[in-house]
Amino acid sequence: MNLVAQVMSQEPYASAKRVFWIVGNGSSHRGQKAADRLTATFPNAVLVHTPVHASWLNQVEIYFSVVQRKVVSPNDFTDLTEVRDRLRAFDDRYNATAQPFQWKFTTSDLDDLLARLDRHTTNHHVRPLVQRPVA
Repeated sequence: MNLVAQVMSQEPYASAKRVFWIVGNGSSHRGQKAADRLTATFPNAVLVHTPVHASWLNQVEIYFSVVQRKVVSPNDFTDLTEVRDRLRAFDDRYNATAQPFQWKFTTSDLDDLLARLDRHTTNHHVRPLVQRPVA
């Protein structure tokens, strides 16, 4: 919240209609409680969680899982040089066969999402958890 407070207290964020905070699913900002806590403190802030399957952390975990299954198992290396060489060869091959992600979220989808957010924030007034002093 210290970073959020630092950003949200400056223009153009302080007076923006909405400021989207896109976060993974880490324990410090997981779930609706985190979204409610952010909105209670900064009414123009909207917390957006990335899908669990698209989390950068999950992508790293997937990569290391592939390395575990396809590169270092079985663990039959004679020395660290052999481990290094096998990891580098795998990395070269993996990067050569990578395919770009085909994004399917359109501008119409974004417009629909923003309209739903407007309806939600209009229909659900959130009381601040902490009263900020009025200057």
